[in-house]
Amino acid sequence: MTWHIKTEKNTWEVVIGLEVHAQILTKSKLFSSAPADFGADPNSQVNLLDAAMPGTLPVCNGEAVAQAVRTALALDAEVHRTSVFERKNYFYPDLPPGYQISQYQQPLATDGRLEVESDDGEKVIGIERLHMEQDAGKSLHDRGAVSFVDLNRAGVPLMEIVSRPDIRAPGEASSYLRRLRSLLRTIRTCDGNMNEGSLRCDINLSVRVAGSDVLGTRTETKNVNSVRFVVQAIELEARRQVDLLESGGEVLQETRLFDAAAGRARAMRSKEEAHDYRYFPDPDLLPLVLDSGWIEDLRTGLPELPRARARRFAEVLKLSETTAAILTEEPQNADYFEAVASGRDAVRVANWVVTNLFSALNDAGLGADRSPVSPGALGELLDMVDGGVISGLVAKEVFEEMWGGGGSAREIVSARGLEQISDQGQLEETVRGVLDANESQVGDYLSGRNEKVAGWFVGQVMKATGGKANPKVVNELVRKALESRRQS
Repeated sequence: MTWHIKTEKNTWEVVIGLEVHAQILTKSKLFSSAPADFGADPNSQVNLLDAAMPGTLPVCNGEAVAQAVRTALALDAEVHRTSVFERKNYFYPDLPPGYQISQYQQPLATDGRLEVESDDGEKVIGIERLHMEQDAGKSLHDRGAVSFVDLNRAGVPLMEIVSRPDIRAPGEASSYLRRLRSLLRTIRTCDGNMNEGSLRCDINLSVRVAGSDVLGTRTETKNVNSVRFVVQAIELEARRQVDLLESGGEVLQETRLFDAAAGRARAMRSKEEAHDYRYFPDPDLLPLVLDSGWIEDLRTGLPELPRARARRFAEVLKLSETTAAILTEEPQNADYFEAVASGRDAVRVANWVVTNLFSALNDAGLGADRSPVSPGALGELLDMVDGGVISGLVAKEVFEEMWGGGGSAREIVSARGLEQISDQGQLEETVRGVLDANESQVGDYLSGRNEKVAGWFVGQVMKATGGKANPKVVNELVRKALESRRQS
């Protein structure tokens, strides 16, 4: 659904396209053998090529090419047999050679697609192109009166994934980024860590009067590094452009910088066009020519993609679409769930994983692949619930102790005497005691004023037994005892 900004004069709509820079998961850089790891000491991952020393020549990283092709295939894009690396010329202190090696006229892939969630259901966002390029270094301006340059990122391999201007709302932009990140992490071509800069987003945005098919002047907001900030930047820039146009001003085609801490953006420079960069084929790199059989081998090697996995969870395992989407947003979460669900009630397992496990993971800041409770250990716990050994209430308590390293489910239950009470005679006595102690509530039930109080009695019995009573047996005994009193 299109997001509208309504004013006294007009109703406006936004037109949004996103350019996502995704760092390709490789051990080394795109054209040099220097490592591409995150977090190393400044300028500790730089070789002579990265520093643009005379006489050095680039050598293309084959694994980076394979990773980019796999990404294009996962986005259902057309991978071109031939693509060309070009020099994008501009001067900046963190770009030693004075140009960036990128692809412009002949990119690696074009015409892809990605399904996103919108207010009207699923919507397809077109992918205009995917090309490869090398990252620039990083200028550090927070070290006092002088600036420093760290070239660790110089030459790191990137995929630039450019959407068509099909996005019409901040929520659609959010869904697009989350779905794209999930896909990249599933096929393991980018780790998607926005806080580390391995996934960054540029926002191209314009506004127009609702119903018009004429595009307005667009601005580009650079290097936004979280989904939440992308939404904020879109809302801020859209309202700025509307206010400017309605006051008789003109939107300038410019590059802007979003300051997340201050919640505002500022102009950086006028927006460059392609001719400003003087693109030309890099004379040190031959055209990249790919074998069609190799491309097909990469296609067949792709894992099950997130949307297909979510549909399988919904159709085969009978999960709700919402639960299936939650479980498949991160590949390690889906893997964990499937390991526990194998041979068990998938719906019950999903409820446990989404509510109890994910809550604990979020609190600890962990992914499912680093959970202290393994899939096998959680499966054993749920088997004990299904087997009537412990109640669901006790299971939550046992899970907390397992999370803290207290041992396996069976060890904890045995050591603490938490086995479920199913002995009917013992439970009948507890039920009688609870009813005798709450005659007013018994009267409410018998008079018909509040028959729902039966559930309250069940809770009291569970409390009296420390949560160890079999809930199903307690439910039956409470209703039987109440009806017996009604008849007597």
